[in-house]
Amino acid sequence: MEKRWKLTPPLPPEIQNSLADYRPVERVILFNRGMETKHQADAYFALEDLKDYDPFLMSGMDQAVERLLKAVRSREKIVIYGDYDADGVTATALLVEVLRRIGASVEHYIPNRFDEGYGLNHDALTKIRERGGELVITVDCGVRAVDEIEHAVSLGLEVIVTDHHQPGLHLPRAFAVINPSQKGDSYPFKGLAGVGVAYKLAQALLRRLGEREPIESLDLVAIGTVADIVPLYGENRQLVRMGLEQLNHTQRPGLRAIIETIGYEFGHLNTTTIGFGIGPRLNAAGRIDSAERAFNLLMAIEEMEAKRLANQLEEINRQRQRITREMVEEARMHGVGKGPPPILIIAIDPDFNQGVIGLTASRLVDEFYRPSIVASYGDQVTIGSARSISEFHITEALDECDDLLERYGGHSAAAGFSVRNEKLDEFIQQINKVAAKKLSGIELRPTLTVDTIVRFSDLDWSLLEFIERMEPCGCGNPLPVFAVQDVEVVSKRSVGAEGRHLKLTMRDERKVFDAIAFRQGHLYKNLPQRVDLAFRLERNDYMGISSLQLNVLDVRSAGSLGDLNLTIQGP
Repeated sequence: MEKRWKLTPPLPPEIQNSLADYRPVERVILFNRGMETKHQADAYFALEDLKDYDPFLMSGMDQAVERLLKAVRSREKIVIYGDYDADGVTATALLVEVLRRIGASVEHYIPNRFDEGYGLNHDALTKIRERGGELVITVDCGVRAVDEIEHAVSLGLEVIVTDHHQPGLHLPRAFAVINPSQKGDSYPFKGLAGVGVAYKLAQALLRRLGEREPIESLDLVAIGTVADIVPLYGENRQLVRMGLEQLNHTQRPGLRAIIETIGYEFGHLNTTTIGFGIGPRLNAAGRIDSAERAFNLLMAIEEMEAKRLANQLEEINRQRQRITREMVEEARMHGVGKGPPPILIIAIDPDFNQGVIGLTASRLVDEFYRPSIVASYGDQVTIGSARSISEFHITEALDECDDLLERYGGHSAAAGFSVRNEKLDEFIQQINKVAAKKLSGIELRPTLTVDTIVRFSDLDWSLLEFIERMEPCGCGNPLPVFAVQDVEVVSKRSVGAEGRHLKLTMRDERKVFDAIAFRQGHLYKNLPQRVDLAFRLERNDYMGISSLQLNVLDVRSAGSLGDLNLTIQGP
């Protein structure tokens, strides 16, 4: 779907003066991220304005730490119950690692996506108890597991919940619930990932013991936080920045192996490395096979074992990419067909792979800018994944269907659910009604915010160094987006599997740049000779040589910036 570009207004003169130590293009970038003075900008780069909040400000933390200390001292068997995505796997590895460090008897349990589904389940808890488990600590799950935790209590298990997902109307009857999003919680920062909450528990435990902080685990925190696409401001920004420092010098054989397998260079690892490299490979294990492979990679001690697991994850990720491409085509046909897209896209099929339904829903949102549900129809239960747009809070929409659902949870942009097949038709009718009520009369069209219009002469190594100093960038602290007008396409070629990407050489009146347009290979045949580009500036490392490259986000015919239907001015 054609994007509308939103251009930011010119800087007020007083901001130009207060940020005079920075180049004009840099001033705009800083102002667009809330900085109006040199002091604010300097603090942003130095992280002086961020705090390491006291973990004991979280509700339930005191009780959880005391219970954990009791379990450690009496050698109770502790089981970390994780999730099969990168956030859950890194959180599981972190707590296992820290608890082993202080001498705890600790094991882990990560459910199989295909056999057990997301979160706690009765059978798993029964197995844990039968194998001698006494204390279960959930990571990245559990806050909505009311029935499951009742079952655990009936078995004689005690449960500490650590989670970051939106709680339901009632909290589970756990020994302690640690979730900064729960009602009445006084923790100042609400945006932690599951691994971030697990880190705060580890931090609190070690502080109570008078031990050093778990700094060596921050590489795991960075990976899980970035991979889960939580906002990279506030405490997350500090945790990820410190975690990237750890990652660039990591001694974990598993992480070194996967980074070398992908072909990244230590010293230049950033959020893009995680978001497009490490994270997808860790996630692929749980999507296609078992998340145990990803966990074992993170915990590997021997280099040969680490390399073997890294190669396996690389192959599994290739399978995931192929399956996703095929499912997107099928889901597009089921949910949209040849006509205009509905307000809510729903695609359900018994052959859909549960592991990639979320990715497929995301691709539909990217293509059509509509909230999308993709689900796998099983023998008795349909398992679904939903992705959404800023205008539609998908978990709140599912709240209005809770009487029809077996389980569900998530946040504003993403959610998962299960529904019994006999209630599926009624659920579809209800969720469509909710979408129609919320979105009726709204023009649903994606918007790409452009920081500033530049010329190629503005793009140099100094600007790239400024951008790299902005890291960690991502959700909530985006990389800068630039636009150029009326530049020439010198050369073009399709690259990647099935020509899915577009490699370009671009020229204005002074300079030439190479560019890559991911997932835009379809533009090859009809690309105009002269275009307007929206892009990010990035470093391209190849064969030991670094060059500047444009990462193209959108391309339109030259002159489009003057079209009021395509371009708007925004605050």
